[in-house]
Amino acid sequence: MDKTVTTLMQRAPHFSRPVYESLPWVYIICGVLALIGSYAFAVNNRSGMSLFVGLLGFPLVVLGVMILLRRRNYRSLQAQYGKDPP
Repeated sequence: MDKTVTTLMQRAPHFSRPVYESLPWVYIICGVLALIGSYAFAVNNRSGMSLFVGLLGFPLVVLGVMILLRRRNYRSLQAQYGKDPP
């Protein structure tokens, strides 16, 4: 591997563990709040804004759940093969 690529990979910023572990939950909470906001906009006859906020909220919920499931699967596989999960 090229030396500059290796140096860049070593210097890449990382989140602290509590922040890293809470990110999927932040995505899910923001997505649910956006879906609730979408409903509130729909009740007040603001259909354009409702659609926009709803289209932002739904992918956030899906993304958060997807990350949680992938992490769980990765850690399960690591434990199954005798490696300590990160």
